[in-house]
Amino acid sequence: NRLLGEYHHAQARVVEEQQALVDARQLAADCETAQQIVQHVAQSVQQKAHHRIASGVTRCLEAVFAEESYQFHIRFDRKRGKTEAKLVFLRDGNELEEPTEEAGGGCIDVAAMALRLACLMLSQPQRRRLLVLDEPFKYLSQEYRPVARELLKTLAREMGIQIIMVSHSAEFRIGKVVQLGGSE
Repeated sequence: NRLLGEYHHAQARVVEEQQALVDARQLAADCETAQQIVQHVAQSVQQKAHHRIASGVTRCLEAVFAEESYQFHIRFDRKRGKTEAKLVFLRDGNELEEPTEEAGGGCIDVAAMALRLACLMLSQPQRRRLLVLDEPFKYLSQEYRPVARELLKTLAREMGIQIIMVSHSAEFRIGKVVQLGGSE
């Protein structure tokens, strides 16, 4: 009787474990489906963010450098189970290996300012449209500074943002100028 009881108990456990295995397989399949949905949504969000950010940065580069301009691109790579974003400059469809050396500090300065602007404009919840810049174009060549100045004025007007900028360059004196310390 004792052995028969153990046998029936073991049979019941086998049925329970088989059901648990079926449930676990279903849960694994559901998790895989959910992961695919999340990855699809993430890809869609990345593509939309990439389009808005990259097109804005590229437009700023084109506004300042015209035909000598670079394109800006964000490349998303899956590494170690996570998505990493790499910011790249393109010229004639070719990615620059060392943007600072190949494109120059002026291009990096314009792209950095445009990225700050993109962060401000895309932030949720909406933040006050105030962009604070400290020497944003310190590596920009003298010949491009008047165009960068006009770009700032246009961005401020069209996007409804206030720009507060610290600069030692007289070319960037726009709007209300506050001069602190030193003798210039």
